Amino acid sequence: MPRAEKPRPAMPASSPDSAADGHHDLIGQPHDDESEGPVAQAEAEAAQISESDHPLGAMGQRFDRRSPFLIGMSAAAGVAVTYGLVLVVVGLRDVLILIGLALFIAIGLEPLVSWLVNRRLPRWLAVTTVFVAVVGAVGGFLTATIPVVVTQAAQLVAKVPDYLRQAQDHNSWLGQLNERLHLQQAIENSVSGGAGLLNAGVAVFGALTNLGILVVLTVYFVADLPRIRVALYRLVPNSRRPRAILIGDEICAKVGGYVLGNLLISVIAGVLTLVWLLIFGVPYAVLLAIAVAVLDLIPVVGSVIGGAVVSLVALTVSLPAFLATIGFVLAYRFAEDYLLVPKIIGSAVKVPALVTVVAVLLGGALLGVVGALIAIPVAAAVLLLANEVLYPRLDRA
Repeated sequence: MPRAEKPRPAMPASSPDSAADGHHDLIGQPHDDESEGPVAQAEAEAAQISESDHPLGAMGQRFDRRSPFLIGMSAAAGVAVTYGLVLVVVGLRDVLILIGLALFIAIGLEPLVSWLVNRRLPRWLAVTTVFVAVVGAVGGFLTATIPVVVTQAAQLVAKVPDYLRQAQDHNSWLGQLNERLHLQQAIENSVSGGAGLLNAGVAVFGALTNLGILVVLTVYFVADLPRIRVALYRLVPNSRRPRAILIGDEICAKVGGYVLGNLLISVIAGVLTLVWLLIFGVPYAVLLAIAVAVLDLIPVVGSVIGGAVVSLVALTVSLPAFLATIGFVLAYRFAEDYLLVPKIIGSAVKVPALVTVVAVLLGGALLGVVGALIAIPVAAAVLLLANEVLYPRLDRA
């Protein structure tokens, strides 16, 4: 007995281009039921499932996951997608690093923005306030330091011939250092020829361009972070979503606390270094202090490199200044590790020392300086996921 055909509901007003028989008026015209065959029957059923609440139809039944065809197609699709993602990541590595760094900075600024929003400021005004404050602080810092930096850089360039003569004097400490490390040859190779200057100019232009892109991306990420958060959590199954929200928000809070705390500690390192160098009359004090502050952002290895550079420059003043500077570097390192970090960053990130060193080395090897900067919060997030998800599941197995 032939099946009675269900009456077709009228197409909703929200889909004016969809025909009553299920096919689109602007796609694939003319439609012929005889030539389309089974597709025409599917179009008729499409008209029946289109409703005002779901113009494109409701969700259908799930596939049988035990089907050999589905298993084979899923495996093939997984291999193809994985291979494609690897190619995309390799090809877009620099762009993805910029996007990831901008998102990392945005999460770091989010505690300030949310704090202002909780004080009943509109989010757009809170974002504007934070960025005006950041730009004002950076602008004021550059205004105060650029004249001094330019002056000291000019003095350094003027003394380069003296340093070269000392490097050729085998009796001086710089000459002995040059014999062991071949510093003069390395410097001459890096700056010789027009190609070196051209490459340096291209590198500076590229760095400024990336900096501008980074700022723009960070502004957009901070402004749209609530919508990004909702979109990401909607990717999690509904049954797992509440726990995912708790863990995800905790990770973001840890990242934000680490970024702001690490920035404050680096500023303290730069200021104290500047005061120390001025007391002992070490040349290029402002340049060295800025270098120490920037390097201190890199966990573990940054402060070591900064301290070594400062100590070597202090050696040009006198041996007592060199020894005193080494003592200062060691004392500050101890104070930073056991006083400043626990007090300022606190419990934002609890990462064992061994994990910290390994994470920084791996991050630096994979992504360079950016990887070293984000290594500790990423390691803290991985440890949190392991403690909250992986280990309990393994204990129940």
